[in-house]
Amino acid sequence: MSGLKRSLSVVTDEPQEPLMKVAFASSDQKHVDQHFGSALEFVIYGINPDSKVLLSLAEFEAIGSDENEAKLAEKLAILEDCIAVYCRACGASGVRRLLDIGVQPVKVVEGALIEDLIDALQAELRQGPSSWLAKAMTKSTLNISRFNEMEMEGWDE
Repeated sequence: MSGLKRSLSVVTDEPQEPLMKVAFASSDQKHVDQHFGSALEFVIYGINPDSKVLLSLAEFEAIGSDENEAKLAEKLAILEDCIAVYCRACGASGVRRLLDIGVQPVKVVEGALIEDLIDALQAELRQGPSSWLAKAMTKSTLNISRFNEMEMEGWDE
């Protein structure tokens, strides 16, 4: 049986500015309250310095602790376009596999509000990203659009 129970995506016709995808391991779509490997849900937002939008929600079947390693592949496939996943904890195997696909695991305190984490990430984007975020931005379209803006401005080396 597949570990993925349901995946929902928000569909819109409105044009969107470049967004970075960020995932949150959450059982209620409001708090980060799950361990990466045993997470039953991931809420995925698209963010940039000035806006955020809910993009998708992925729900997984409950699995035994001895099955976590086998089910990581499905979770990694859902998260492969994300720059980060916020969770309560992440085992060494999960950390390694996330980093291999370019997703930064971020450990947070129990019950951290997703809204607050997004606000902090947006503030960091506006003020100048930390090293992990700057590296992650090279994976996203935000970085590409900034280089396009600089080229249009006629910058010199």
